[in-house]
Amino acid sequence: MTTRTDEERYIAAGGQRIRVNIRRGTGVPLVLCNGIGASLEVLDPFVSALDPSATVIRFDVPGTGGSPVSAAPYGFPYLAWVLGRILTRLDISVVDVLGLSWGGALAQQFAFQNPRRCRRLVLVATGTGAIMVPGKLRVLAKMLTPRRFRDPEYAASIAGDLYGGTARQHGSDVARLFGHQLHAGSRAGYLHQLLAGTVWTSVHALPAIRQQTLIVAGTDDPIVPVANARIMNRLLTHAAVHLHHGGHIDLVTNAAELAPVIERFLRTPGAP
Repeated sequence: MTTRTDEERYIAAGGQRIRVNIRRGTGVPLVLCNGIGASLEVLDPFVSALDPSATVIRFDVPGTGGSPVSAAPYGFPYLAWVLGRILTRLDISVVDVLGLSWGGALAQQFAFQNPRRCRRLVLVATGTGAIMVPGKLRVLAKMLTPRRFRDPEYAASIAGDLYGGTARQHGSDVARLFGHQLHAGSRAGYLHQLLAGTVWTSVHALPAIRQQTLIVAGTDDPIVPVANARIMNRLLTHAAVHLHHGGHIDLVTNAAELAPVIERFLRTPGAP
């Protein structure tokens, strides 16, 4: 679903070889940090719903999509540093950063480590890591393996229970979206992502994040209960919450509703 104006390349940074997609446009570039196990193609519906003149940068973390698996496990501080090196290689100084789910942790870490490079922050369906209000165990158990990215029938059968929101009625659409990935379901890469999340929390760091922040949360999210959005809102200095009636991945399954909300935040002076 990428367009002819997209540029795709591999960038060596921090000992990693990272697949990067850049949609060239105007304004402050928007960097998208994806959910666990997902390659950059999963974000196609959201990118398509954005203003076509906006610059958008997507990438595959090590072990997802086209990026080779990291030789060793890593943490979010390291990965945020790698992302900074990638942006430097692209000759990009200041960006807005959006993080979805697992990618929300990376987005928080990047904003914390790079206060002068991150202008605004958007946190979607995410929380504070190891110290947060968890989803139901039966739901989280389905996320312990990348099977849903490799098995379309399985993905369609669990999409509603796992993601909630619009996925409850459109499980087959979710499965097709996962099927668009360049490569799906690297077990080693998925394990590294799981490990990064289990040893990280932003509870101590959020009060130090000064960027204007929009927290987007669904009231029907089985993975990250909406209480986490309220907790982050209290810890962040300059934040606002946008609640919607959808679920965990409505950013892509209901992009037509959420993309304008995010664009309005990024364009409004002094928001929130």
